[in-house]
Amino acid sequence: MSPTEVTVHVNRGSADALEPASTALETDGSFRLSLAGHESPAHVHCRLHGDLERIASLDGTNYYVEPDSVTAVPIAVDADAIEQPVDGRLEVLTGYGSESVTIDVTVVPGPPDVDIDESLAEPTRTEPEPTVFEQAVGRITAVRGVETGTLAVLALGVVALAIATLTTASIGSPIATAGLGIVVAGVVVALVLLLQ
Repeated sequence: MSPTEVTVHVNRGSADALEPASTALETDGSFRLSLAGHESPAHVHCRLHGDLERIASLDGTNYYVEPDSVTAVPIAVDADAIEQPVDGRLEVLTGYGSESVTIDVTVVPGPPDVDIDESLAEPTRTEPEPTVFEQAVGRITAVRGVETGTLAVLALGVVALAIATLTTASIGSPIATAGLGIVVAGVVVALVLLLQ
């Protein structure tokens, strides 16, 4: 429920006249009485009655309302102090008490406070799970003491040999066989350099 407002028209149509825009109000917190002035100025008196007096308060009780203007009367309500709805009345008087209107006010408890765990605001950082290939490379390097870079070059050499062998087998020319020999020699040289 949002902050609420109730309006009372003052001296609309005749002197010492009060006309509420509504005769009932329900709120879960503080609200405002708007005194809307019309033809002539007026002195207006406001007061609270019933159980509303226990949980609500006015800054003042007497207000001067000028013509064609709105005088705001804030009414502070401590809705946190209640667990059940509280009923009461807001009375507005003018003409030295000769004219009055009453607005029924019901204050309902506000929504309960929700405690938020501060750890929920912190992002969780988790490392991604290693792939099957990364797990295999990790095991080999742990057991054999081989560096990851060496394993990568070895894997590329095996792939190059496989491609060269398939190419030679499918083409079957002397040039393809010479290319296979060059690839094999390159892989052997790379292995010798890595293992030194």
